[in-house]
Amino acid sequence: MDLTHPDTPATWRAAWMQQAQAHPFTTLGLALALAAVALLLASSLWRVTAGETGAALRLALLGGGAGFAATAVGALPALFLRRLSARTEDTMLGLAAGMMLAASSFSLILPGLDAGETLTGSAYAGALTVVAGLALGVLLMLGLDRFTPHAHEHGGPCGAGCGRVSRVWLFVFAIALHNLPEGMAIGVAFSQADLAVGLPLTTAIALQDVPEGLAVAMALKAAGLTPARAVGIAALSGLMEPLGALLGVGLASGLALAYPIGLGLAAGAMIFVVSHEVIPETHRNGHQTPATIGLMAGFAVMMVLDTTLG
Repeated sequence: MDLTHPDTPATWRAAWMQQAQAHPFTTLGLALALAAVALLLASSLWRVTAGETGAALRLALLGGGAGFAATAVGALPALFLRRLSARTEDTMLGLAAGMMLAASSFSLILPGLDAGETLTGSAYAGALTVVAGLALGVLLMLGLDRFTPHAHEHGGPCGAGCGRVSRVWLFVFAIALHNLPEGMAIGVAFSQADLAVGLPLTTAIALQDVPEGLAVAMALKAAGLTPARAVGIAALSGLMEPLGALLGVGLASGLALAYPIGLGLAAGAMIFVVSHEVIPETHRNGHQTPATIGLMAGFAVMMVLDTTLG
């Protein structure tokens, strides 16, 4: 960490203002997405106070807890493994990317289209409702990516004020940005207490959290942490999933149209993470073919899960 670098703003406020001035359209998009999220959350408050979301909250917390547990279990082998080959790591991340893409398609977008058509009485209007949610999800994640300091194993630091944060915390924030949309997806999928929608999605996310947890723990070890600390931080990063699940339930439990919008928002956020971070990460080391095969395998596994569990 180099706080004396001439390009490092003196305060966090200065760092965020600098980023806002450099990326005005991204800043406007983030403001729009946050306003929409606030509106959706406000619309669900009455249902929470009336006790109408108890079953959905329980299922969402169980689903988020499953993601947390899978991340922790996946991180444990890092206590004993010396290193993962770049080829193996890229294949594992490709597998996770494929499952996230399929989950976004089969467990979020398709149910969102069905719900939107039912609520609006028009396939066209229902599709536009989901597209609006997709756009909000992308705007939200793009804005968070710009304004949250973070870094990836093979990429440099990025985000507002990244020069003010140590390398380890940059990795931690990157993990949080990755896990948040997964948790939101689980919460949105269970917001109607519908196991047919939530169960296959949660199963897929939990399965891909296992190799993802190992990859995160190994990356933290490579950053200089002891094995125990790397595993502990990787496991704790999974807490973003139950937290995100609570946010997802709130997003999709209010107005009737909030459900298809919320499904689209969660799908947009997950697809953004896959395209913006995971896939480029798997193609940095010249292992595009095994990474792509892993992605296709993950997509196929999720498709089967959705067909058999949904």
